[in-house]
Amino acid sequence: MIKKVLLFTFLILSIASNAQKAQRIGYIDMEYILENIPEYNEAQSKINEKAATWQNNIEKQQKEIEALKDELNNEKALLTEELIFEKEEDIHILEFDLKKLQATYFGVNGDLYFLRQQLVKPIQDLVFNSVQDIATKRKYDFVLDKSNSLIMLYTNKAYDISDMVITSITRSKKVNAANAKRDKKSKAKGTIPEKIVSEETQKKLTDREAKQAKLKKRIEDKKAAQLKKREELKAVIEAKRQKRIKEIEDAKKAKEQKKENN
Repeated sequence: MIKKVLLFTFLILSIASNAQKAQRIGYIDMEYILENIPEYNEAQSKINEKAATWQNNIEKQQKEIEALKDELNNEKALLTEELIFEKEEDIHILEFDLKKLQATYFGVNGDLYFLRQQLVKPIQDLVFNSVQDIATKRKYDFVLDKSNSLIMLYTNKAYDISDMVITSITRSKKVNAANAKRDKKSKAKGTIPEKIVSEETQKKLTDREAKQAKLKKRIEDKKAAQLKKREELKAVIEAKRQKRIKEIEDAKKAKEQKKENN
């Protein structure tokens, strides 16, 4: 709400300060644009599929914990205090591990966030770059986003540049595809390809690829660290379990030996 108030205040002040100059204001519908980009829909499908897999993993572990709780409740009358304490502590450790797993998947800086950054952000950057390019060429003073919780009581379709953005993105994709095809042919022939896009555009593409590679490596490193930590935790739990079982067995043997000696 505060952002919207500040935005409208900024617009009013800007228009007032430039009353003698005609303001050119355009708008886009981000949702409409993204829906018409196949790569965005593919990215969303991949994200939804991954999120469903992660949620299934969480639910599976939740069921395993509930099963252990039910098993403990059913066997409590037959177990020693030591075994009851051991099983309860194991359950607490598994519950703690589950909370960490939930944060790993769906936390503020979790896997879902990084996956969105990897798959969706490059597409959003492509849209923003196209909007800036169109706004600069057509000399718009402001370009608003109709779908970003901005209250627009009336819009004139003549100022909607959403289709222009889609056309610009489609054209860029065709140019990139042509570049890739030309590069492939040139590599096969051993010749240097003729430049189709500007050096500035090529630099943006290179920077974007570098950022994607860096983000991908960051995600892979994080997953490897989490997997290692999870395996170490399991090893600790198992070692602890075996130690307790041995202590209980030793205690039982000591009691039996004491009875025999008496």
